[in-house]
Amino acid sequence: MEINRRKFQGVLNILSFNRHFYIIGIGILALIIISHQILGWSDILFWIIVAAFIYGLVMPLIVSAYVYDFSGYYDFKWLKDCSIDKSNLKQILNINAGFDETSFIIKNNFPNANLKVFDFYDADRHTEPAIIRARKVSLVYPDTQQMQSNSIAMNDDSVDLIFLLSAVHEIRSNEEKIQFLKECHRVCKPKGEIIMVEHLRDFPNFLAFSVGFTHFFSKKVWRNAFKASGFKTFEEVKFTPFMSIFICKP
Repeated sequence: MEINRRKFQGVLNILSFNRHFYIIGIGILALIIISHQILGWSDILFWIIVAAFIYGLVMPLIVSAYVYDFSGYYDFKWLKDCSIDKSNLKQILNINAGFDETSFIIKNNFPNANLKVFDFYDADRHTEPAIIRARKVSLVYPDTQQMQSNSIAMNDDSVDLIFLLSAVHEIRSNEEKIQFLKECHRVCKPKGEIIMVEHLRDFPNFLAFSVGFTHFFSKKVWRNAFKASGFKTFEEVKFTPFMSIFICKP
């Protein structure tokens, strides 16, 4: 199945899923403008605050358009930097948090491998409004299985490749992340690997998302989580200044 993405679909997704932030932000900005008109406080301070609010509202959309609409993220051309030997792949997993834009694309890239898709979304644990809205419009790959984050219904040493694409940051608890990655380690073959793509809590993403960058985790947090889960290698490949590809092997 070919997935035809609309122009600016990535940035439109960000707007739709996070509209509560934009509604609140625009409301606060309106109050600031009204208070300046009524109270007549410093013009310099007023324009500094207005510029900061506009930056905080617009810059995430610009960066999201760059990453998700213009960088080739959904073309999967970045896979060539991961040095994957497609000829030996038999079993692939794609694990998401209920918003799946990649499974059909993965299947198109690996037509000879068996692809199983798992969704670890738990309404009691993963309460971000954005992911709740995203689930309502997500495509569902055939036979997608619901799972608990600490239990993957696969045999030990049975999977060649696991994709974790902009999903695992939705697991907010560090202990839950480690338990999830331990399950990934369990099902990975000795020569298998994980491909994880994530924004990081770093300076470029601070410039892009301001305080919203705290929704992501630092490279150090991910490295420690993979190490605690038993993985022996943790390699980073940058995909744009704002996203990292992590290649991890048991």
